[in-house]
Amino acid sequence: MATEAGAPESVEDPIAYFLDEQRYHGKSERTLDAYERVLREFEAFVREDPDGREVTPETASRRECMAWVHSLRRGHEPSTIATYASYVNRFYDYMNRVGVFESNPMALVIEEMNESIDTNPTRRDISVEGMRSFVGSIPHPLERAVVVTLLKTGMRVGELCNLDLRDLELSTAELDCEWEPRVALDRRPNSLYVSAEPARGDVVNGEERTASNKRKRDTVIPVGDELRRVLIEWLAIRPDPVSPANPLFLDTGESWGERLTPSDVRYVVEKHARERGWYRTGGGAAENVTPHYFRHFFTTHLRDRTGDRGVVKYLRGDVASDVIDTYTHNWGDRVRRVYEANVYSLL
Repeated sequence: MATEAGAPESVEDPIAYFLDEQRYHGKSERTLDAYERVLREFEAFVREDPDGREVTPETASRRECMAWVHSLRRGHEPSTIATYASYVNRFYDYMNRVGVFESNPMALVIEEMNESIDTNPTRRDISVEGMRSFVGSIPHPLERAVVVTLLKTGMRVGELCNLDLRDLELSTAELDCEWEPRVALDRRPNSLYVSAEPARGDVVNGEERTASNKRKRDTVIPVGDELRRVLIEWLAIRPDPVSPANPLFLDTGESWGERLTPSDVRYVVEKHARERGWYRTGGGAAENVTPHYFRHFFTTHLRDRTGDRGVVKYLRGDVASDVIDTYTHNWGDRVRRVYEANVYSLL
């Protein structure tokens, strides 16, 4: 979640640097060989720029990453492509975290792959009781609040990262903490507002965003007692924000007070999932528990409990005009009532 102190600003061979670091972390030579083969193939691909530019892994953009993934489709199965892409993503994520690279251009490509390559995967089957035990094993208030927010709302990881404090309407009598919620949250107590507006590179609420929301329409999601509890625990220790946008979720590590990024959230989820045996390097959507798995978990369990696809689609942000017209004109009598009567318990 934080940039490592004392990391070099640049290295001559980033791939070799990454492999050495992984060797120090105890990765086997067999694993390192697999990483090196894929990373060198990726390096060779981006260097062959059709416009004659000097592109390296450090300067490659999301478009180069997308083009590389597309090139793999000519000779590999989807599961193999997902594995190779995960290697490159881990490389970028690590180099970004230690301060050698400025960003991870593969992160959004991976997110898109998770949502589109396998649209109906056979995923790990985790019961509500199993997920409740998972949540109970997370001690840090920030990490627990992030995980419970994802599980209780079904929002995408970028949408969670884009939340500002103004997007939350919450009764906080037990806290010395006040803020002005959005006008859209008037008379909607204990609610979260997920906007369709933010897009990567856009300036929203005075801050340039590094992640995009993918909602078709703005959405107001109820904050039940359990989600309120973990948010109160987080707000009690939340540091002062660096950004004038006043983000809801902030780093509590080396990047103290800065907005959490999607890679931060993925790291948190992966860390706890690995401890549970729910995540394996090279594992695909059928095996690994990720933030996107939480969206699947939310959809499956809430839809099964309510039998109301319209409400679930509205909460997920996957809505058309007819759904909006049907379900938002009477918030308290429909969406909130259905949600609060059926949402699963995690605490």
